[in-house]
Amino acid sequence: MDVDSGPSAAPLAEEAVLGLLLPFWQLVIGAFVLVVVVLSVGRLARRGPSRMTTALVVTAAAIAGFALVGVLLQG
Repeated sequence: MDVDSGPSAAPLAEEAVLGLLLPFWQLVIGAFVLVVVVLSVGRLARRGPSRMTTALVVTAAAIAGFALVGVLLQG
């Protein structure tokens, strides 16, 4: 019985470590996105209601578009 634990063992360990780090990096990216969104909403709110309405309409259209693309790609 020949057990080969040479070159194939290292990539498996690297994949396991990356698998553990992936949720952490998603959390970091999500935190940065949240900070940017909060800052931009504050800036829009200071600019007045007309710009805020336009921003909300554009954002709603973008969300609807991404949702539609996601549904179409799943089917």
